[in-house]
Amino acid sequence: MATQESSIESSPKIIFLNYNIKKTADNKRSIKFINKIVTDGKLKKTDVLEDGIIGDLVCMQLDKNSNTLQRFIIKNPLVKNIEYIDESNSFQNKKIDLDSAQFSLRLQLRPNTKYIAISNFSTSENPKKPLIKTNIN
Repeated sequence: MATQESSIESSPKIIFLNYNIKKTADNKRSIKFINKIVTDGKLKKTDVLEDGIIGDLVCMQLDKNSNTLQRFIIKNPLVKNIEYIDESNSFQNKKIDLDSAQFSLRLQLRPNTKYIAISNFSTSENPKKPLIKTNIN
């Protein structure tokens, strides 16, 4: 009996989520869900960004009661930093502001996750209404 339970817990899942984000006419942002793929697997440990800035997004894994299981920062997908070589063969950086972009998330899916919510980053502790809340079933 104990071996069956441990084998159920030891089959971790990875979820891939694809979204489209764009600036709206009133200078806000809207996000549309494109697709998701859930597969068996375990992600390697990666450094998680704890500090965000205005313009970044917050992604949260939520349970059925909308309690936060995991929270992390997504760097602003509407800002791209390009590195290039100029005429004098030296490296330069350029920041490009986009009106729309696609972005992908790869997450270690928690066993009790029912929703993935994405919100604008806020300096206050309580998150605002999510831009999008994706049902995971």
